[in-house]
Amino acid sequence: MDQRPVITLTTDFGYKDPFVGIMKGVILNINPLANIIDLTHGISPQNIMEAAFALETSFKYFPYKAINVVVVDPGVGSIRKPILVATDRHYFVGPDNGVFTSIYALAESVQVIHITSEHYFLPGKGATFHGRDVFAPVAAWLSKGIDILNFGEPITDYVTLPIPVPASPSKNILEGEVIYIDRFGNLTTNIHHLKMDEFTFGNTGKQPKIIINGKEAPLKNFFSEATDGGLYSLINSFGYLELFVNSGNAALIFGLDVGNKVVVVLT
Repeated sequence: MDQRPVITLTTDFGYKDPFVGIMKGVILNINPLANIIDLTHGISPQNIMEAAFALETSFKYFPYKAINVVVVDPGVGSIRKPILVATDRHYFVGPDNGVFTSIYALAESVQVIHITSEHYFLPGKGATFHGRDVFAPVAAWLSKGIDILNFGEPITDYVTLPIPVPASPSKNILEGEVIYIDRFGNLTTNIHHLKMDEFTFGNTGKQPKIIINGKEAPLKNFFSEATDGGLYSLINSFGYLELFVNSGNAALIFGLDVGNKVVVVLT
């Protein structure tokens, strides 16, 4: 028996309104066998970069040919394109607003389709809910084995966003920034452990000092290794340098936010 097709949903809709449930209803009406997974509906409103990061750290944990639908779409109803992205292992459906930038960079092969075949849309498409009218039905039809080229024409002028990357202005300094804050107030930076390893390679005996807003955040191996309410850092389960307060909200306690510069200094 074939495996049930997997469709993941990532939105900024939250749970107060019926939007997420409606999308699921649309999908199941087209393909009752779809296995729908809520990745998250807690993306900050209109925060494309936050959605891009959530997708980057999650998509690889889903089965081969999983379909990932992202509806964080401040340009809904405008001239921005609806797109279908096919990589060597997964599919992605959503708005052409840069939310798939990391996917383009990570995939071995990418084909992007401008979705124009309206017979796959929900009848009576409106201007404000393309999650219901475009993205959900397209994902559902795709899950039934419809060829990607039936949905529209390939394009190469798709939107990408400038993703902040760490810089090393000197051999003893590595500069990054906070790119994501989770619900516990932990702050993920764009400094990956591989970059840290590269930075510290050959500097035997020198210890990395983590500094944000002039305050040091000593490195720990796990949360409970920090026994007070101070600011600390560790390498999180996604491989990125993260700032935290054990059993506390580091973002609120220390007034930290996305975009704050984080400096690693070898001493």
